[in-house]
Amino acid sequence: MKVLITGFDPFGGAKINPAFEAVKLLPDTIEGAEIHKLEIPTVFKKDGEVLAKAIEEQQPDIVICVGQAGGRSDISIEKVAINLMEARIPDNEQQQPLNQVIFEDGETAYFATIPVKAMVSKVKAAGIPSSVSYTAGTFVCNDIMYRLLYLADKQNKNIKGGFIHVPYLPEQVLDLPIGTPSLSVETIAKGLEAAVAAAVTTDEDQNVAMGTIM
Repeated sequence: MKVLITGFDPFGGAKINPAFEAVKLLPDTIEGAEIHKLEIPTVFKKDGEVLAKAIEEQQPDIVICVGQAGGRSDISIEKVAINLMEARIPDNEQQQPLNQVIFEDGETAYFATIPVKAMVSKVKAAGIPSSVSYTAGTFVCNDIMYRLLYLADKQNKNIKGGFIHVPYLPEQVLDLPIGTPSLSVETIAKGLEAAVAAAVTTDEDQNVAMGTIM
């Protein structure tokens, strides 16, 4: 089995992105699966082009994209991506799309095809906070997740796909308000490894309650 896992480059004026920093620390094999790591540009549309090329070249069985969610306190496994680009800030090529669809012929939303709940359970079992998230935002994180699932759907690719959001690193919150959550890059990497292990070994997701009431 082959797993492609991606992380974004720094954006918004930051010098570091915890997503790819943690991805780089992952081992080359997890539960017997080959792990291939790729940095993705934080740029609308180009992110999907880079990912599609890597998928074509590597033919992975599972694709998991990782991005930063500053302000979140845990490793969030995303459930759904929506067909919308609504950028609060410009991307790394100064694009700032507003109220635009990603693909005219795409579904309103796509659900992740990785075992989201099993992955959350595995991360928590490793002693790291985790939860299911039901919004990947409307910036490039949602964009890459949607493009991944659209590609799998439209091209009938037999791959499982999804997205994981991770918190800030401690060095990123030094000048932010006191109490802004963060996790070390080593902890994030440990959580990602647990999540990937669950994705590799789980055929059918857990049927347990992980919903929200707001």
